[in-house]
Amino acid sequence: MNYDSLSHPYPSRRMPVYAKNGMVATSQPLAAQAGLQILRQGGNAIDAAIATAAALTVVEPTSNGIGGDAFALVWTQGKLHGLNSSGPAPQSISIDALQKAGVSEIPKYGWIPVTVPGAPAAWAELSAKFGRLPLTEVLRPAIEYAEHGYPLTPVLGYFWKRAFEVYSETLKGEEFKAWFDTFAPQGRAPRIGEVWRSPDHARTLQLIAETKAEAFYRGELAERIDHFSRQSGGYLRKEDLAAFQPEWVDPICVNYRGYDVWEIPPNGHGLVALMALNILKGFEFSARDTVDTYHKQIEAIKLAFADGKKYIADPRSMSARVEDLLSDAYAAERRRLIGRTALQPEPGQPPRGGTVYLCTADGEGNMVSYIQSNYMGFGSGLVVPGTGIALHNRGHNFTLDPAHDNRLEPGKKPYHTIIPGFLTKDGQPVGPFGVMGGFMQPQGHVQVVMNTVDFHLNPQAALDAPRWQWMQGKTVEIEHSAPAHVAEALARMGHDVKWAVGSGGFGRGQIIWRQANGVLVGGTEPRTDGQVAAW
Repeated sequence: MNYDSLSHPYPSRRMPVYAKNGMVATSQPLAAQAGLQILRQGGNAIDAAIATAAALTVVEPTSNGIGGDAFALVWTQGKLHGLNSSGPAPQSISIDALQKAGVSEIPKYGWIPVTVPGAPAAWAELSAKFGRLPLTEVLRPAIEYAEHGYPLTPVLGYFWKRAFEVYSETLKGEEFKAWFDTFAPQGRAPRIGEVWRSPDHARTLQLIAETKAEAFYRGELAERIDHFSRQSGGYLRKEDLAAFQPEWVDPICVNYRGYDVWEIPPNGHGLVALMALNILKGFEFSARDTVDTYHKQIEAIKLAFADGKKYIADPRSMSARVEDLLSDAYAAERRRLIGRTALQPEPGQPPRGGTVYLCTADGEGNMVSYIQSNYMGFGSGLVVPGTGIALHNRGHNFTLDPAHDNRLEPGKKPYHTIIPGFLTKDGQPVGPFGVMGGFMQPQGHVQVVMNTVDFHLNPQAALDAPRWQWMQGKTVEIEHSAPAHVAEALARMGHDVKWAVGSGGFGRGQIIWRQANGVLVGGTEPRTDGQVAAW
C-alpha cells in the first residue's frame, strides 16, 4: 500500500506517520512512548506491545486495568498467532445460584459480573513465547508512571469525570470504597492537567513482573483477591485464578477483494465483522460517502449482529459452527435480504455441519494487534484494596436464559466484545488494525477495512472518516461529520437516523501497515488522545 498524495479527504490535524525501525500506535501518548522506549532498548514488537498494554492500565484506567481481559494477534516468523486471554465465570456462580438470591438479570456493577481477569496472563504468555527482554524491564515504564504519576490528558479527563459522576450516584456499598480511594483520592475525579499517581498499582505491576504473573494467579495477589471477594460477598476464588490459562487459538478469516481479514474466533465477536464483510464482498461500491454504501454497510452489520448475538458464546456452547456462519453460501443467503429499505434484523439458520487498542511493529517484521479492556469504562466498580487492581465486569454479557448459547455457567467464557484485527495479502502481512468501543468494534472494523481496500484511504484518513453505528432494530447513529444528504436519504429508506452528539461512541482506532519496501505507515484515532510513536 503506497500513498503518493498529500490530499486528505476528511478534516484532521494529523497526517500518517512513516518510519522503518519500529512503530507503536495507541490511544494515549505516554503509553505509546513506553512501547517506543522498549523498542529502542532492543525489545521487539511483542515486548513493545506488552509495555504499552501495561502502561495503558495506568495512563488510561478509564478503559482498562490489571483486572481485565486481553486478546492478541501476533505476526512473527511468517505466521499469524492468536491469543485468547479472556477469563471464565467463577465456579461458584450459576443461573440457579443467582435466581435463589433473587437476581433476575446480571447487573453492570459489583461482584456478579466479575469473571477471571486474563490481562496479566496475556503479558506473561506473550513475553515467554515471543518476547526478547525480561518482563521486569518491559513493565518498568508502567511501574514508573504509576509510582511517580502523570498529568491527565483531555479525553482521559473527560471520561474519568463522567465515570466518577456515574459511580457516585450508583455505587453505594462498602465494597466500592477502594475504587473511590484509588481513582478519586481528593473526593473528586482528577482534572485535566493534574497529576495522578497510584503506588498500589506500581507495587502490583512490580509483583506481576517479578513473578511472570504467578503472584496474580497463584500467589500474594490471588490471596488478596480471594480475601476481598469472600469478605464482600463475591463469587471469585483463588482456585478460579489458579486454574486459568490463556489459550493459543487459530485465527479466523474471510477473503475480502484479495485481502485476508483476520480475527480471533469466538468467544469474541470478530466473527460479526467477518460475516458482514462476507456479505458486502458481493456488492460493488463506487465511492465511500454515498447513500448506497452507507445503506448496504448498515444492513450487512445488522444481519451479522443478529447472528452474532444468537450464536456467539464460549465455543463449547455454540449451536452453530464458525465455518458455516462464514460460508459463501450462507453469506449469499443473507445478502439476498438486503433491499432498498431498512430491514428489521433477525438471525438466520446457517447450515449445520469506555477498551484500549494498540498495535506495534518492528524493523524485523514482527507485528502485534492487541486489545484489553475492563468493559464499560472502569469495569465493575470494585478495586481490590491495597493493590490498584480494578476488576472488570465482562460477565455482564452473559444471559440468564437457560436456552441461550451464551447462558451463564460456571467456568464458561462470556460473549466478548474486544477484538484485534489483522490484514494480510497473498500470505504476507499488511498489518494490525483495531477500533475499540464495545459493540462498535466489529462495525469499526468493517468501516476501516472498506476505507482501506475499497476506497484506498491511507491509515490516517481511514480513521478520520465519518462513522456510523447501528444501535438496534432500524436505529443507526451517524457522526456529525457525515454528509447531511446521506443521512436524509437513509431516513427516507426507513432507517431511524440519529445524529450523534460528540464522537465518544464511535470507537477509537489505530492502524499500522507495512509497505512492500518494509516502511511502516501508521494512523491514530482523532477522537481521542492518541499518538503514533516511531523511529
